[in-house]
Amino acid sequence: MAHGNPATAVAEEREKSRKLGSLAALWPFMLPYKALMLAATLALIATAGVSLTLPLAVRRVVDNFNVEDGALLDLYFLAALGIAALLAIGTALRYALVTRLGERVVADIRKAVFDRVIGLSPVFYEKVMTGEVLSRITTDTTLIQSVIGSSVSIALRNILMMAGGLVLMLLTSAKLTGLVLLLVPVVIVPILTLGRKLRKLSRENQDWIAASSGNAAEALAAVQTVQAFTHEAISREAFGAVTEKSFDAARRRIWVRALMTAIVIFLVFTGIVGVLWMGAWDVRAGHMSTGALVQFVIYSVMVAGAVAALSEIFGELQRAAGATERLVELLEAQDTVRDPAQPRALAAPVRGEIALDHVGFAYPARPGVQALDDVDLSIRPGETVALVGPSGAGKTTIVQLIQRFYDPDTGRVTLDGVPLTEMTRDAFRQHIALVPQDPVIFAASARENIRFGRPGATDAEIEEAAKAAAAHDFITALPDGYDTYLGERGVMLSGGQKQRVAIARAILRDAPVLLLDEATSALDAESERAVQAAVDRLAEGRTTIIVAHRLATVKKADRIVVMDHGRIVAQGSHDALVAQGGLYARLARLQFTDGMAAE
Repeated sequence: MAHGNPATAVAEEREKSRKLGSLAALWPFMLPYKALMLAATLALIATAGVSLTLPLAVRRVVDNFNVEDGALLDLYFLAALGIAALLAIGTALRYALVTRLGERVVADIRKAVFDRVIGLSPVFYEKVMTGEVLSRITTDTTLIQSVIGSSVSIALRNILMMAGGLVLMLLTSAKLTGLVLLLVPVVIVPILTLGRKLRKLSRENQDWIAASSGNAAEALAAVQTVQAFTHEAISREAFGAVTEKSFDAARRRIWVRALMTAIVIFLVFTGIVGVLWMGAWDVRAGHMSTGALVQFVIYSVMVAGAVAALSEIFGELQRAAGATERLVELLEAQDTVRDPAQPRALAAPVRGEIALDHVGFAYPARPGVQALDDVDLSIRPGETVALVGPSGAGKTTIVQLIQRFYDPDTGRVTLDGVPLTEMTRDAFRQHIALVPQDPVIFAASARENIRFGRPGATDAEIEEAAKAAAAHDFITALPDGYDTYLGERGVMLSGGQKQRVAIARAILRDAPVLLLDEATSALDAESERAVQAAVDRLAEGRTTIIVAHRLATVKKADRIVVMDHGRIVAQGSHDALVAQGGLYARLARLQFTDGMAAE
């Protein structure tokens, strides 16, 4: 067959992308700084040129040791000092310009990668751990900074030194230069052979570093759970195992690079000794002067040093190529949820009419399990609809589809009659307020956590929202009131307090659509009553969707939708559903038996 194996083709393509050509992806980030690159390049060329003139001055000094005019000899030494001064100034300037360029480009890359990953849908994070993404943004960009801010500059300088040195060697002695060039293939072969091995090990090393970061991030994010289940030893062992694998890959990479460096340096300097030996016989025979031989030797050392430096830099470039490849994977990651090229706009004001039109959906991680099966649901503007049912019935999935975290496999979701897929996500999400089941508290003050709902809100508006969510009293009791730092993931707050901060955030957003996913699940009875009253006030005039297991929180809903196994099995008021019997009546009996007996 003419067609190849797709898996093999992908593997070959990935192998190609691991070559130094991957570094070309950095070029768009460097283009805006053409002036800086030009200045750095001119400084680099100048320092290389000055370095190459130094052996000429040395030759003049050596060949004129016996000159009778001492002033001329002094002049040669002063010229050598002048060359050294120019070299020092040029090198310092090159370092400053190139390092600044590296820092600027890496800062831009970090921002570009973060800008990309912060907008990717949850589908992406089902496959890639957050810790690995952070590793790429930090560790991989540090490698690239080293390359742009140092290695590339040094590589270019050594290429110029090698090329210029070879030309001047040829002008000094064509015979000896020819002998030196015969050694080049002997040096290049180990560079190419070991370079391929080094590239593979560099990629493996970076992959294990990323895995190590992901492992640590996951354990630290759930540190209380880890400690509660006395899982510290197992977590330490797991992290240690991944870290040791990273070290093992690094150790092998270091040995391969060290071996390559040793072989190249030995071969190069062995060749220089041989050439020097032949040159010494040419001096004895009168075919060249002592100064010319010294000049040739210095150029040979320069060229050899340049080749040796390039062999080391080659390894750095290989690592940076792997890092670039990993960052490009993030920048070019295909998101299944994408904004349309020509989006439609919502008519103002937004009414909040939501419809799920024969929606079918299975999570990408579980394609064989239907989370929603032909769900047909219309919610009128200002209506409060409660979604109830056992765990896994599809309630939270509906909330996620309304926010377009995922797209349905069949059917469509609309807001005010416009399919979500025909609008930008920002355009309709700004009209939605969410209180999730697991409230997210940021490492900031209580004030800033509530202001997250509407960044432009005033302090007075924030406090009003907190009062409406029954959060004002406990916030003012904190050490610094609204300015109290709540710690990472809100470690200073109880579960119920976190939930009330999240509710205050949703109240502050003042959106026409309100999504409450188990919003009162973590509250005590007194707080739940206060928050329920706030939610009832907040729901007035808004389209409200409440996901709840506790039926007491949804009895006042305009309509209760009962779900089971991804399907709507019944809908109506609380009393009507109880009268119908079925799933809802069974759930109501389980939850209200004690309450009805007390009555």
